[in-house]
Amino acid sequence: MWTEEAAATAEARESGIRNKSSSSSQIPVVGVVTEDNEAQGVFKPMDLNRVIKLLEETDKDGLEEKQLKFVKKLVQCFQNGLPLRDLAQIFKILNLCAGKIKKQPRFVESAYDIIKLCSLPFLKKKVSDEITYAEDTANSIALLGDLMKIPSSELRIQICKCIVDFYHAEPPKKHIPGYQQASSSYKIQMAEVGGLAKTMVQSITLLEHQLVEKLWVLKVLQHLSTSEVNCTIMMKAQAASGICTHLNDPDPSGQLLFRSSEILWNLLEKSSKEEVIQQLSNLECLLALKEVFTNLFMRGFSHYDRQLRNDILVITTIIAQNPEAPMIECGFTKDLILFATFNEVKSQNLLVKGLKLSNSYEDFELKKLLFNVIVILCKDLPTVQLLIDGKVILALFTYVKKPEKQKIMDWSAAQHEELQLHAIATLSSVAPLLIEEYMSCQGNARVLAFLEWCESEDPFFSHGNSFHGTGGRGNKFAQMRYSLRLLRAMVYLEDETVNTDLCEKGTIQQMIGIFKNIISKPNEKEEAIVLEIQSDILLILSGLCENHIQRKEIFGTEGVDIVLHVMKTDPRKLQSGLGYNLLLFSTLDSIWCCILGCYPSEDYFLEKEGIFLLLDVLALNQKKFCNLILGIMVEFCDNPKTAAHVNAWQGKKDQTAASLLIKLWRKEEKELGVKRDKNGKIIDTKKPLFTSFQEEHKIIPLPANCPSIAVMDVSENIRAKIYAILGKLDFENLPGLSAEDFVTLCIIHRYLDFKIQATHKQRELANKSWENFLARTSNAKTLKKAKRLQEKAIEASRYHKRPQNAVFHGTDIKGLNTTVPSGGVVTVESTPARLVGGPLADTDIALKKLPIRGGALQRVKAVEIVDAPKKSIPT
Repeated sequence: MWTEEAAATAEARESGIRNKSSSSSQIPVVGVVTEDNEAQGVFKPMDLNRVIKLLEETDKDGLEEKQLKFVKKLVQCFQNGLPLRDLAQIFKILNLCAGKIKKQPRFVESAYDIIKLCSLPFLKKKVSDEITYAEDTANSIALLGDLMKIPSSELRIQICKCIVDFYHAEPPKKHIPGYQQASSSYKIQMAEVGGLAKTMVQSITLLEHQLVEKLWVLKVLQHLSTSEVNCTIMMKAQAASGICTHLNDPDPSGQLLFRSSEILWNLLEKSSKEEVIQQLSNLECLLALKEVFTNLFMRGFSHYDRQLRNDILVITTIIAQNPEAPMIECGFTKDLILFATFNEVKSQNLLVKGLKLSNSYEDFELKKLLFNVIVILCKDLPTVQLLIDGKVILALFTYVKKPEKQKIMDWSAAQHEELQLHAIATLSSVAPLLIEEYMSCQGNARVLAFLEWCESEDPFFSHGNSFHGTGGRGNKFAQMRYSLRLLRAMVYLEDETVNTDLCEKGTIQQMIGIFKNIISKPNEKEEAIVLEIQSDILLILSGLCENHIQRKEIFGTEGVDIVLHVMKTDPRKLQSGLGYNLLLFSTLDSIWCCILGCYPSEDYFLEKEGIFLLLDVLALNQKKFCNLILGIMVEFCDNPKTAAHVNAWQGKKDQTAASLLIKLWRKEEKELGVKRDKNGKIIDTKKPLFTSFQEEHKIIPLPANCPSIAVMDVSENIRAKIYAILGKLDFENLPGLSAEDFVTLCIIHRYLDFKIQATHKQRELANKSWENFLARTSNAKTLKKAKRLQEKAIEASRYHKRPQNAVFHGTDIKGLNTTVPSGGVVTVESTPARLVGGPLADTDIALKKLPIRGGALQRVKAVEIVDAPKKSIPT
């Protein structure tokens, strides 16, 4: 930038050239025009420091006119863009102008014109200018937010326009040699660095009643919130709550609600979701959202209004995930339940009187969103009563029925199918909380009838377009899948009323029939869905039959056949990822719950080589199945027919069951870090079963309601189960064992002895402690020796480096002849009778003789002394 001396020198040169050219005798001089000279022609010479100095001056006549004139020249000078190297000085001039506005209002126009320049491109002379002047640029842009405090409408609007233009960069109007336009995102990045978003959020509080300016600020925040950095800054400035509380401000244009909702969306997506939810989880915000949603629900008829209504509902659903949000207190929960059910359950509430949802895309999405919000709301237990009052179960069950022919429907076939699946999925969450309502609506009968239709051959051309309809195109698998999920949720409540009702309605036979029907018609295309259906059926049967012999008898041989069918699955499919692992777990669970304990079913299972199939799966050496299979075998071994089947089994390479079990024992001990030599013999005879985990963690204090590590060791690792099985086989005459197997078998045989061994050790320690106590009480020398050891231990445990000026309080009681720590019982001698006058003495008399301060007795007033105590009269 030119200085005054440089300008004077240039003027002198121009004068000299003119004088020389006027003489005909002189040879004309052709000047070489450089890029700098050409740039100087675009940027007129301007001494910015002089302008700053001039604006800092005060108390001179005609100074204001001169200052305004120079600022106007500055604006004219930079009409094609702002060089980054001059930005700091230009914004200092802007700040000086802004500071004069309060006393000299004419400077509003000057500030306005300079701010307008900020919409022009920022120019760099060198590639490195963007880095070199980054700090100056960030501070300059941050100043724009601070200028929002100036109470000038036109200035505030121009600031907002300028910031919005950052996101719509245009090329320079005129190419300036020697300069390049800064990158299109440079202004945006510098706005992030400078923290412009924070000051723009804070400016909202200044615009309570200025609608136009407020809309411009929201437009700016809408642009700024497209960046994660800005969203984080805005979140920390409490933007979410500040914007949400103003959702209902009057605005005929509708822009305020639209822009505010988009900003809230961006904040939820691009900053800390938990923090934003926390900001919105207050009564004021939720009341504002409730009023907006209700107005749009009742009076919004345009496509735009419906979309906005759905956006507000999604934001509300996200907030409802916070259990601390006062959804019930503000009445929003009650209204949402009403809006979700008024189509199915007629209501006289004025909010929905005369309202009807169309089959438009927006209303269809609204219906699904309302079902979804019910699932969220029901997680808060106080909502249960509102769900009962709103007859939610009855409303949802209107969808759990087969399609009726020749009936005029409010929704298209595809829409109705999707809502049907969504309603059943919602029932899976809500019905377990409302058992009485579920039973009063004949829930079991409705679901079983619907399942019967799902299994039937009735023609049904499902669309399977939705998330819930996955795998259900052209069939009824989706309906069956969600109905079984609902039944499973109800069965696993272990409510005897529900389960008895299901059994009385023939659910066990129906489930077995559906399973057999499915396996008779293989469907490889929808294999994953079919496997899930089979798993759910087995889990339902397990829930119904567990601990009920009569129901296990109903399960019978037909039930055993479907279990055996699954057990014969090709083991290679377990690695397919389609759900065979889950199906096998469900099958093992059904063996435990539906077969064990029912002798006819056990015998049939054994006859059909069920133990062989269990051992085949066990031989796969998959740890996730081992524990459960071994537990089942322990129970089966109570049946006298089982031992023969176990001993008869042969695996690969003629492996026997005993050899397999011993191999599993060795593998388990290796994983647990139990010490054994190369031949499998015990190394540490004092701790033959001690694991590396127990050695590392030593003693861990646990709550009283938690099982100890010893108990967990027995229940979680498989050694106890292997010991029990081999014990049932008498540890003798076990075929197919190697020398190493026999060594391990000896250890297994003594497993229980090694576990009692710890008990013996505890008893020995207790006996030794008692003997030491007796020795101290009967022998004076032993007592003195114990006393010296105790004092030595106490002294060693003390902290010897005392701080200066510290007061030492002795805790030893001299002359005490005991080495036993004091117990939890303290004997306190009562106050002598001569002081209190005996057990029947009047309180007043006692206080007369011995006034006491402190504690419960505070009465010390002088009282006339009498000869005899008065007897208290009960009132």
